[in-house]
Amino acid sequence: MKKHVLFALLAAAALPLSAAVFTPYAWAKPVYVGVEGGHIAVSGYDAVSYFEGDGVPVKGDAAFAVEHDGAVYHFASAAHAATFKADPAAFAPQYGGHCSWAMSRGYLAPGDPLAYAVVDGKLYLNFNQEVKAKWDQDRAGFIAAAEKNWAVIPDDAKFGG
Repeated sequence: MKKHVLFALLAAAALPLSAAVFTPYAWAKPVYVGVEGGHIAVSGYDAVSYFEGDGVPVKGDAAFAVEHDGAVYHFASAAHAATFKADPAAFAPQYGGHCSWAMSRGYLAPGDPLAYAVVDGKLYLNFNQEVKAKWDQDRAGFIAAAEKNWAVIPDDAKFGG
């Protein structure tokens, strides 16, 4: 009798995991907006600034806010906001702004907007500079692994939740 109960409990626990692997999800994925809430993506940094000028990120301003995928992005100018609006996928960080290295391992972790790299025209954030240094050792390998893992992350997944 105890074996049947244990088996039923194990089967029930495994069901959500198997559903997460085999359930098709919409394109919208979770965007990291911090643990305090506010729905501000990239910790308020201007996502377009990573790709222009010297590529050093600058803080955005709430006066130039754009909502995308349930998160609010701030920009340093109306021109940057318009550029983002025209093609958000070209500027939004990969994996919803979560740590790229953690995603390569199959889980969500915060992305630090100052621990970043632009690779092949895409923005990748990492948890901190130490993790970024590890990620930099095999960017292509970690990106390939992260792409596979991101494909099965549920749309409603949240860091810490």
